[in-house]
Amino acid sequence: MVKIRLKRMGQKKSPFYRIIVADARSPRDGRFIDEIGTYDPRQNPSVFKINEEAAKKWLANGAQPTDTVSKIFKLAGIIK
Repeated sequence: MVKIRLKRMGQKKSPFYRIIVADARSPRDGRFIDEIGTYDPRQNPSVFKINEEAAKKWLANGAQPTDTVSKIFKLAGIIK
């Protein structure tokens, strides 16, 4: 199963995330298939950049977004 999820980057106590497509069995910061965007929760309001074409392609191929990523996709207007 393929999941669309967050990969944590950044220093201690200042998280920055990349939105990635990965196998569900791989670890959080381990191997991934594709990187489709970024998410910065420290900004106010939080900032995200997503490659919409790639996100829609992976969703059409059956990738399951995690809860947080699906909320980001709803804000971006990728899923309803």
